[in-house]
Amino acid sequence: MIRPCNEKILRTLELVERMIDIADEGDIVREDAGCGVLYGVLRDSAYKIKKLAEEEKEAHMKKGWWQQSEAPIPHE
Repeated sequence: MIRPCNEKILRTLELVERMIDIADEGDIVREDAGCGVLYGVLRDSAYKIKKLAEEEKEAHMKKGWWQQSEAPIPHE
């Protein structure tokens, strides 16, 4: 069973991957500089959040709170 705190970290990591995908998709179809700024901020924010979540995951591993069987949640 996945600890609830670890589940939220996994969900956060999934969310940032979606944020990066949206930024990439948005850059492909954007028609003005304002959208470019928006997708740049989205991508930058995703990478910052991802770094924090990965650091927290590592901290949980060091504390023994993270089981190796705790894999990413399948996408729905």
